[in-house]
Amino acid sequence: MSATKIPSGPRWDLDSIFPGGSKSPEFKAFRDKVKQQLALAKEKSAVLPAILNDSTAAQWQEFILLLQSSAENIELVRSLSGMLSAADVNDTVAVALEAEGDEYGSEWDKLKTAFEAIALKQTDEAWGKLVSSDTLAPVRFYLDELREIAKSKMPVELESLALDLAVNGYHAWNRIYDKMAGDLRVEFPEGDKTITLSLGQLATKMSDPDRKIRELVFQKMSKAWESRADLAAMVLNAQAGFRLSLYKARGWESPMFEPLTQARISQPAVDAMWAVIGRESAKLLPYIEAKKKLLGIDKYCWYDEFAPVGAADRQFTYDEAVEFIIDNLKGFSTNLADFCRMAVDKKWIEAEDRAGKRGGGFCAGTGPFRQTRIFMTYAGSYENLLTLAHELGHSYHNEVLKKAPFFSTVYPMTLAETASIFNELLVTDAALKATNDRDEKLMYLDQKLQGAYVLFCDIQSRYRFDKSFYAERKNGMVSRARLDELMVDAQKKSYGPLLDESGHHPLFWASKLHFFFTEVPFYHYPYTVGFLFATGVYDLAQKEGAGFAKKYEALLADTGSMTTEQAAAKHLGVDLTKEDFWQAAVLRALADVPEFVKLAEGK
Repeated sequence: MSATKIPSGPRWDLDSIFPGGSKSPEFKAFRDKVKQQLALAKEKSAVLPAILNDSTAAQWQEFILLLQSSAENIELVRSLSGMLSAADVNDTVAVALEAEGDEYGSEWDKLKTAFEAIALKQTDEAWGKLVSSDTLAPVRFYLDELREIAKSKMPVELESLALDLAVNGYHAWNRIYDKMAGDLRVEFPEGDKTITLSLGQLATKMSDPDRKIRELVFQKMSKAWESRADLAAMVLNAQAGFRLSLYKARGWESPMFEPLTQARISQPAVDAMWAVIGRESAKLLPYIEAKKKLLGIDKYCWYDEFAPVGAADRQFTYDEAVEFIIDNLKGFSTNLADFCRMAVDKKWIEAEDRAGKRGGGFCAGTGPFRQTRIFMTYAGSYENLLTLAHELGHSYHNEVLKKAPFFSTVYPMTLAETASIFNELLVTDAALKATNDRDEKLMYLDQKLQGAYVLFCDIQSRYRFDKSFYAERKNGMVSRARLDELMVDAQKKSYGPLLDESGHHPLFWASKLHFFFTEVPFYHYPYTVGFLFATGVYDLAQKEGAGFAKKYEALLADTGSMTTEQAAAKHLGVDLTKEDFWQAAVLRALADVPEFVKLAEGK
């Protein structure tokens, strides 16, 4: 296959939201409106009647709707400024606007905290009557959840103080880590010269077909983080210490309380999932052994995880990728396919391969506009095609929810990946059926099994590490050397024989930014929950056929109004605290191992 450079993908349309980019007068006017709205909400909060009854219910409803509207508008400020800075990393105005959006978010959080405190003082009867009114019934789940979580928080004065302190304390550690990681550079040989690369640029070489290059990349990355490991250990300890102190003041005994609450899932459900993965992940061993033979290696190391096999140089133009995705979504749902066509035609996708863009990909909402925009860099690989399908899934998820009140569009990470991974599975299976070429099939199957390998082993090792780290952090600072030990121990238990003893990554705790996010603690296991939830949904779709499309839309429509377990019970008829659903989903994810092995052996 030719590896010549393909035509560039398109740029997105942001001017239809506010023309003029980060210096847009219309965007400035909108931000002024947000400031005024927050000021009004602060005034309304100060005079909100202390007693909720029939005569004051209208004022309560008005305030809640104002709180909801301001949250939706703040989303647009944060989202658009984030999109502008991602599209041009040198847009310093956009970067400043991101910080401005964070300030609005902090002000809104304080308003919510004050509201939680007064909501707690009302009788259950009065509260129930309020949230079951015609005006608020569509967002009752969000409001009930807000009040329930508030029961386990500190008094409002202390919660507000904690929010203020977090801006320049807790969250500042996250910003320090981001700056430290962003400033790291390595010298790397490129042909007959040496070039300077950021760690993000270096990471793209981890999928190089040449093992010597992958190993060198790993060594360079490790050496770079070795120079910052002591500082990273200080940051991680500081963040965890802040969390544990706050949790203690709130009476939260387990550090899992916050991440489980955010993910809207219970510990028994998470435990059931890991129990099945722990029992079944050894079924990946034949895949690893077959891949080792294809790569001509005798030990499978950390830097072999993304090594390509098969037709890794197969390229697709952007237009070919779009047509392939839409054609293969159409068989499942014309609504889904038609939406994707509309998103492409209206230029909701930033795909151009150019300098000055941030790495990665995402799908962002636009608050009251109820549209989405997709950010990625399309360079022609099948992985790029899959990223496009993935992000279009997120976009469709938001489309299904666009008529819902904003509070009912706030879904947890555990359900956030449903539509995106579902799209990936549909597209990859279609690609497999569409070709008889052995190398192409190997590439597609490797993409699928590689995903299972990462989500079952890599993510599990992160989960184990965090659990162990927080258990030790309760007793004091954890040394940098001990962090290395905890990381290797977590990898040994999670990967088992799937990763050679010589192939562990002791400094993974320092190099993985997810460990340092302050907005979302334990930012890892929801990926595996989401992957298996989507895989389970896909399994049912394959069994039920085209009629499942309406059930699928109904499921997506409820993701902002239910816990993960409630959504599974209502739409899939399963209990996530039992192992049955997870078992079926894991086996579906591993079903391609025999075919991969057969093709690898040339049969």
